Amino acid sequence: MKVLMINGSRREHGCTEAALRFVAEALKEEGIDSEIIFVGTDSVNGNLNALVKALKEKCTEADGFVFGSPVYYASPSGEIQVVLDRLFSMAGDEMKYKPAAVVTSARRAGTTASLDVLAKYPSINEMPIVTSCYWPMVHGKKPEDVQKDEEGVYV
Repeated sequence: MKVLMINGSRREHGCTEAALRFVAEALKEEGIDSEIIFVGTDSVNGNLNALVKALKEKCTEADGFVFGSPVYYASPSGEIQVVLDRLFSMAGDEMKYKPAAVVTSARRAGTTASLDVLAKYPSINEMPIVTSCYWPMVHGKKPEDVQKDEEGVYV
């Protein structure tokens, strides 16, 4: 079993990646492989088609998904929204019926609004949404701060 995680941050080794790495560790403990794909600025620098084409291939192999994004102005990053808009239109059939989870990272606030936006993609594509015991979000300005967010890491 393999889970494809999409990191919608511009910062490759930032707080969103830290959150996704915690998810990857939990999956590994259950014997589930995972791969984190860094979106970066490819979606806004003219490389969107190549990025989505590569992601579409990975979607056919994946058994589940995690979509992660930092929060900018109480919304997910523009980068992940552009990627998910295109990916779900091109690879929606390859993703149907496969479970998905979402996670957000923020210094302070806007996380629940961002979770709502991210969860809409799988919810309208017949994908079961994996839930948790609380909102799947972490808080911190730097990856080291995320590690100190005990509740966020636990969730």
